[in-house]
This record gives sequence, C-alpha cells and structure tokens, in this order.
Amino acid sequence: MSLNKFTTGLLFLLFLFTFNSSKTNNVKSTAVQDSIVAITISFVGDLMCHSPQFEFAKIGKDSFNFNPSFKYIRKYLYEADFTFGNLETVLAGRDEIFSGYPLFNSPDEYLLALKDSGFDFLFTSNNHSLDRAERGIVRTLKLLEQNKIFHTGTFHSQPDRDSIKLVDIKGIKVALISYSYGTNGNPIPKGKSFSINLIQDELIKRDIEKAKAEGADLVICYFHIGNEYERFPNNKQKETIQKTIDFGADLIICSHPHVIQPIEFFKSTKSNLDSVLVAYSLGNFYSNQRNRFRDAGVILNIKLKKNIATNKIKLDGLDYLPTWVFKGRTNLGNEFLILPSEKGTIDSSFSFLSEVDKFKMKQSYDDTKSLLTGKLKWIKTKRIYTE
Repeated sequence: MSLNKFTTGLLFLLFLFTFNSSKTNNVKSTAVQDSIVAITISFVGDLMCHSPQFEFAKIGKDSFNFNPSFKYIRKYLYEADFTFGNLETVLAGRDEIFSGYPLFNSPDEYLLALKDSGFDFLFTSNNHSLDRAERGIVRTLKLLEQNKIFHTGTFHSQPDRDSIKLVDIKGIKVALISYSYGTNGNPIPKGKSFSINLIQDELIKRDIEKAKAEGADLVICYFHIGNEYERFPNNKQKETIQKTIDFGADLIICSHPHVIQPIEFFKSTKSNLDSVLVAYSLGNFYSNQRNRFRDAGVILNIKLKKNIATNKIKLDGLDYLPTWVFKGRTNLGNEFLILPSEKGTIDSSFSFLSEVDKFKMKQSYDDTKSLLTGKLKWIKTKRIYTE
C-alpha cells in the first residue's frame, strides 16, 4: 500500500450525527444517541528525570516531592478519560544511587507524582530502559503494578511479553504495544530477550494481529525512534511507520527526538479508523533540557466515538495543549514547573517569570503552534482561560 496522506477536508466527515427533533421520533433518537460512546485519550512525550529535577524536588535527606512540578498542568491531564506518557527512566531504588543522564535512576516519589497528576498508562520501552540492567526493569515494573499504573514495553517473562495489554475505556477496547530502537548499548539480559520490545517487523506484525484477534477496537502503537533534536522525521521513522500502518495499527505515537515533530494522517485499508493518526514526536513534557525546542512539549488530545450497535469507531476530534518547562526560583524556592505555554501569551499569571522566561515561553508556544497547525489547519489548540 502506498502512503497516501489523508486530506484535510475528509476529516470533517467524521463529526456529525443528525437527529430528528420531533416528539414522534424522540424514542428512536434517544436510542441512537445512547448507542454512542465518546472518549478522550491524551498523550504526552518524554517524562525525563535529570539530576537537577530530583535535586529541586528534594525535601529531606532521603525524601522527594515532585507533585509541585505538575500543579499547573494536572487539571488538563485529568480532563481525559485515559492519559499516556513515556517513562524515560527506571526506578531501581535508592541503594542504586539516584542519577540522571546518562544512566537514569529516579526516586520512587517520581512515579507517585505521575500517578497523582493523572497518568493512567506509561510506556517503558526506550533507550534508557536498561540503564540499571535487569534489576532496574524488574523493580520499575513492580512499582508500576503496586501503584496500579498500566504499562507495556518491558516485561517480567515471555508469557508477560506475549500477552497483549488491553484496556477498556468506557466500552472501547484499546490494545497497547510499545517498541524501542535500542538500549544505548546496554545489554539485554542473556536468555531474556523478552525483557524489552525492540523494533522488529515480524514482532510488531504478530502483536497487531493478536490484538485484533482478541477483539481490540483500536490498536495504539508507541515507538521510541528518530534522531535527537531533529524537528522532522527521518527516513527510518517513515519506513517503520509505513510498515506498521500496513500491519493494521490505528494510532501511532512516537518520541525520542526530545523536540516536537509534525502530526500526519495516512489512509489505510487495515485500520479500524478512517485514517491512521501518526504523531512523530511529542517532545519533552518534563526534563532539564533547556535549549530552544527541547524545553517544549504538548498534550495531544484525541477524541473518539464508537457506535455500540454497529461496532464502528471514528476519530471525532483532535486538539493539543502546548507546554513549556520552567526552571528557576519562585517564592517557594527552586522549582521545575510544567506550564501551559499559551497562558503566558494572554495574561501575566506567572509572576515568577522573568522577561527572558516570558520570551522563551512565548517562543515555545509559537514554535509548537506553527509546526502542528502549519499543514493541518483544523488541528486546534486547546484554549486556556485565566482563573
């Protein structure tokens, strides 16, 4: 199948149902309406934890509080029925010594803050999955399960790897699969290739086929792939995504470049949706990377509808919230704060921002808006209102 980009106008065919308002048809209209299930799922990019982040979060010799970093963004994460992110660190415990780049190990409180901030599902297959070898994977999975956070990408065993992760979101059955381009050269445990999903065509194809055989309404594929700091996808990304579309994936979400890359749609005869949504990179949602483009992320909100009577599922809308990471001093001390960057362009709520901060925040917002709405004008930014 050739990779035909889905044209803008066709998307609007997804949206409207018309009901007769007369009393004689009221029962019929109500029945039709009741057969429709609508959900919103939200995705963010890389959830890093560099050493300055956990140093700023330290509240005692051996204790941390990351919750304040999410205080301005939490409500937007909670608006979705299900929120996803890429956990780009491991939780190997304090005995392993906490550290950032190049070998990450983050405090347990980091995961608690993610849960408290509204994350329901974390992808764990990325180039830092084996930063603390097998013990890092095992302990991270244990903590995710103890905290009832769904996950996929790294695994306890072969049966665990072979089982498709399915979540039921208000009656829509969603399958999640996740793969990484590599592990930074950190070796996969001998005899335990199941520990992490690497990008392999046959593996991806089998997983998608199994997910559909198990009744998934939607197959979401996450890839950790691409060239760092490049704002547009490379040929390898495109080739991998083309194959995955051909295998039958419905949504493809990617990260690793640490900058935002475009969103596109592709026509597919094998997708359960009218077209396959591809987000090439959602940037850095939370990190210590401070350069232009690297301090920006996005919350991507995807609205879906399923007709229970016909089992047909449709993309019903799409918007995004640009975000920017502040690092500096507030009246509470040194803080990392994820901010909705649009708010910085319409009011002066954040009194702790310097003029340089305000400039960078607005620059970040303009960069994101220009990139994501450049070709697809119908993608809307999520409006932010002053409280």
